[in-house]
Amino acid sequence: MVNEQERAQLLERDGLLIGIAALSLLNGMHFSPYLDPFSILLRPIAAGFFITSPLVFFYIASLLLSATSLIISGVPAALYERYTGQTASDGTSLKIWFATSAVLAIPTALFMIGVYR
Repeated sequence: MVNEQERAQLLERDGLLIGIAALSLLNGMHFSPYLDPFSILLRPIAAGFFITSPLVFFYIASLLLSATSLIISGVPAALYERYTGQTASDGTSLKIWFATSAVLAIPTALFMIGVYR
C-alpha cells in the first residue's frame, strides 16, 4: 500500500515529466524560432532519405526538434545526477530538467504571444 508521502512524490514526479514533455513539444511547434535553422540543417539529411514532401519534412523536423530539445534540456540534470552519484532521477534532478527546458522554451513562448516577429 502506498502512503500519502509516496503518493505526493509520485504526483510531483508525474507533473514534472508532463511539464518537461509539454515544453519540449512547444519548442517543436511551427512558431518556434528554432524550427527554421533546424530545418535548414536537416534538409540534406532528409534528401538522403528521399523525403521530398514538404508536409512530411515539416512534421519530421518538428518531431526531431522536440526530441532534440528534450535531450538538450536533460543534460544539466544528468550532470547533476552524475555529480551526486545517483542511479535514478529524483525530484531535484527533474526540477533541474524542467527549469532547463523552461529556459529553452522562453524564445518560443515570446514568439507565440507575439512579442517578436
